Amino acid sequence: MSSVWSFFKVSEEDPRYAVCNECEGRVMRGGVRAKSFNTTNLITHLKNKHPGAYKEYEKSANANKQWKKANATAAAPVGSPIEQALEKTKKFHKDHPKQKALTMAITKMITVDDQPFLLVEDEGFREVLDLAEPRYDKPSRRYFADVALPALHDGVATHVHKLLDSDVNDISFTMDIWSSYLNQTSMLSLTAQWIDVNFEMKRAVLHAQEFPGSHTGTAIASAFDAMFTEWKIQKENVHVVLRDNARNMVKAMEECGVKSLGCMAYLGQLAVHDAVLSQQSVVDSLAIARKIVGHFKSSSLGTSRLRDIQRETGMKTKLLQQDVPTRWNSTFLMMTTLLEQKRALVMYEADHGMPVSLNANQWSLIEKMTTLLAPFEEMTREISSHTATAADVIPSVVALKRFLNKTAETDSGVKTTKYKDRYFDADLKQVAKNKLEKEVDKMTASVTTSTSATDGHTPDREEGEPQEKRMCTQREGHSFLDMFDEILEEKEPDEQVHGYLSEPTLPRNVSPLQYWQSNKTHFPALATVARKYLSAPCTSLDSERLFSAASNVVSEKRNRIGTERAEMLLFVKHNIRLLPKTGKAKG
Repeated sequence: MSSVWSFFKVSEEDPRYAVCNECEGRVMRGGVRAKSFNTTNLITHLKNKHPGAYKEYEKSANANKQWKKANATAAAPVGSPIEQALEKTKKFHKDHPKQKALTMAITKMITVDDQPFLLVEDEGFREVLDLAEPRYDKPSRRYFADVALPALHDGVATHVHKLLDSDVNDISFTMDIWSSYLNQTSMLSLTAQWIDVNFEMKRAVLHAQEFPGSHTGTAIASAFDAMFTEWKIQKENVHVVLRDNARNMVKAMEECGVKSLGCMAYLGQLAVHDAVLSQQSVVDSLAIARKIVGHFKSSSLGTSRLRDIQRETGMKTKLLQQDVPTRWNSTFLMMTTLLEQKRALVMYEADHGMPVSLNANQWSLIEKMTTLLAPFEEMTREISSHTATAADVIPSVVALKRFLNKTAETDSGVKTTKYKDRYFDADLKQVAKNKLEKEVDKMTASVTTSTSATDGHTPDREEGEPQEKRMCTQREGHSFLDMFDEILEEKEPDEQVHGYLSEPTLPRNVSPLQYWQSNKTHFPALATVARKYLSAPCTSLDSERLFSAASNVVSEKRNRIGTERAEMLLFVKHNIRLLPKTGKAKG
């Protein structure tokens, strides 16, 4: 923290200003957004208006520099035991490594744990800090909100920029719009997903920004263009955007000029609803089921009695689950819990009665529905996992269709899924193979062009650098004899596709990213294609998960939080895991 803050404090009325302790004048902190705050105007104000205070600031700043240099490593206190004891009671200097480390740790805790900034002024929290480290000079909540959080945000944003700039050619995205019922704020999300050169999947939240006004396709497209510009992402590097199937979203992606796909989980929701849950007999049975669950949700006495029956019959005490009609898997869960508690419910009805009840035919129908929907629920869980990619879509759909065509419901033979071309019929196999070869040819041409551009004297090569030196640098870490094996392993593009398709299929529990990490030198062009296409997720759930977190950020405890600060909190919360681990501060 700059020494200039000894002469200023953050304005309580408007955090964009600092109040001078000398003249109580308000000084702009360098911008309207917290990200752009700095101390330049504050230092200039002291220099022009308060020369004496400015000299004190310069003396303090120079002393800080000397102190930091002399205390780069925390030395043990010297002197008598009394002097050492007194030293331990002194508050840390603002630039002390332990002071900075504790402030950063508290800022991370507020962000990751969705705590309000007011926490740092709570009596219990301050008592814990005093006990853990009495030398820590506790900043105000204003400092954490206006200084510490923007600084942490800038550090995380710089690292994400660095990751995106490091040999990333193809990026996939998810997007969604969320509205808070607490303060009527709408936010537009943009999450990125890509595969690095080591075939590790990387994910980052780029935006969760305020989106006021009408949510038209044109407005969404304009916002996306601004997001891509801010992150310096070229549209030719956008592999695909996962979105919901709303018309404004489809139109937005068309106007934005990027490829997009509908969320598979959303399409599954529509398929199950239209084909199964919309049938009148099912609708009637589910209406009764919801009333039964609602009876126990609204009656503590009924819940207590049901638990007594569960204990008496040796059943696990379990609450019934209410569904959300727009989420078919929650309806599946409700039906499953009802079937599990059928015996207890029948006994409850006999002893105490219920407003409504299911007849034998309706119980049988619910049982058949759960059997029918079980593979859909299993597939939804599979495609919604963090490891799922667009490559799982066709295998999942084909396996599900085959399962549903089985006459024996207990047949589990189709649950073993394999990769490559097994999920295409004869005609589609050839079409898919042709497209794959075309994509490999394109990648190979791109690599060849890039390689030839670096041969000889090019702008990328530093002036005056000898050709021999450059080639020696490229070969560093390799033996000349290794080149013989490398040449023998190299395959032409068509040979790569043929060789890949001729290999044994992988067990389903083997990660395709692990496979390509091991085979990227064996099939180099195909590996490049794999990095592009495997980056795409199956669903837009990353954005939905983001807004589940947003409901915690904009919560009852933080219902007055501004959208700019909410975006910073969401950004840091989801991206802080990308930062490299740091060592503990000494003190």
